[in-house]
Amino acid sequence: PTYYIDSHHPKVIEFANKHTKSGDKEIENAIRLYYAVRDGIRYNPYSMEPFKESMRASFVLNKGNGYCVAKAVLLAACARAQKIPARLGFADVKNHLTTKRLMKLMGTDVYIYHGYTELFLSNRWVKATPAFNLELCNNFNVKPLEFDGTADSIFHPFDKSGNKHMEYVKDHGVFADLPWETIIAESKKSYPIYFENLERRSKDFSEEALKENK
Repeated sequence: PTYYIDSHHPKVIEFANKHTKSGDKEIENAIRLYYAVRDGIRYNPYSMEPFKESMRASFVLNKGNGYCVAKAVLLAACARAQKIPARLGFADVKNHLTTKRLMKLMGTDVYIYHGYTELFLSNRWVKATPAFNLELCNNFNVKPLEFDGTADSIFHPFDKSGNKHMEYVKDHGVFADLPWETIIAESKKSYPIYFENLERRSKDFSEEALKENK
């Protein structure tokens, strides 16, 4: 356990136990945890806050929503609670799922320190990205990202219509714990408008996406 990946927290352990089966293979439980976090915790890009406690796995779980980094932290914590080695990976990406409102706040189509989880399964590290829940993907007309425990699950390069979807432009590497001070400092420099007024943020990103993509 770490401060952010608090896999020893009772609520994290409870959630992890609820979505796994005792006696099953690690890979099977890892897959269950992936989908539990992907679809059980709603993706919310408006949830980034400049407070370190907001990035603890237990906090994200209790809140029920979070952006990509928060959900990656939660998946890592759940995996560690089940004795599955886990770490965090980060990369800058383009063509990230966004709306006109979010794009205006971010001021760019490059999203820095996009987060994913790496799980150690069958003697190798496998990437898993639980960010976008199924409902949100449907509202954006984007294929949901699946995970089978054997292949890296990062992002489909195209949406359901064959249009270019997402690409990774810079790799920041992997970490045993969340480098929050670095991420929040770089985010404030890259997205100053986003942090100017937290109250201006949308309350439902999924609904916002649905209205734009009807």
